[in-house]
Amino acid sequence: MKELMETIISFVNEREWGQFHNGKDLSLALMLEAAELNEKFLWKQAEDVSAEAIKDELADVLIYCFQLADKYNLDIKKIMLEKLAKNAAKYPVEKAKGNAKKYTEL
Repeated sequence: MKELMETIISFVNEREWGQFHNGKDLSLALMLEAAELNEKFLWKQAEDVSAEAIKDELADVLIYCFQLADKYNLDIKKIMLEKLAKNAAKYPVEKAKGNAKKYTEL
């Protein structure tokens, strides 16, 4: 992950784009790329959308996620593991397995 982060930051720095990448604008760009990803599914059955159709948009979303994490000095692996631990507490296997109810309804 460190190598990936360094590659992304190098790409941005070579183009001197960091001056435009404040937290707000990175977050907005992330949302716009997520909307483009969602557009690949619009008016289709989920199973009709191929991995090939979504890969570039998903990559854009992930790149902005990495940039946002870098901007706020967040360790992506650490924050993801922390969030998974929180979710595990909210959605214990014995209650959540096999259903899509929100944790407040379990």
